[in-house]
Amino acid sequence: MKAELSMELEPEKLEEFSQVLKTNQLKVTQPRLRVLEIISTKTSAISQPELEKILGNEIDRVTLYRILASFEEKGILHKVFDLNGTATYAFCSTKCTSDHHHDQHVHFICSVCNSVFCLDEIALPKISLPNNFSLHSIAINAVGICNSCNKKTT
Repeated sequence: MKAELSMELEPEKLEEFSQVLKTNQLKVTQPRLRVLEIISTKTSAISQPELEKILGNEIDRVTLYRILASFEEKGILHKVFDLNGTATYAFCSTKCTSDHHHDQHVHFICSVCNSVFCLDEIALPKISLPNNFSLHSIAINAVGICNSCNKKTT
């Protein structure tokens, strides 16, 4: 079954997503556009199972897996693991490429709903490494209660 974009996707977003795919040497397809559309509506990172639930029969599991893997490889998305060890995906910085991700920032994970949020505005500490060590990535997770869950408890 061919995926159709929802009527909510604005022409500007369609052009933006198409350009992202073209810039990363990826063919512009309805399934890829649909995944970008869904992720763009989220305020937190989204897991593959959650995407599968939203997509229903629009995109099969293998195709979705390949889309997410190619987006991560190209620097469109980055992967963050939640408290259960499930991979979640969020948009990378516009500076990210397939050669180098610039998405090293703090991630906030809610201990109630398990949502993962990118905290781009928090500066990472400078890491001093011993001689002959090389740094490839930094992963700092802050765990607490998100705004939505805090509102539910008050």
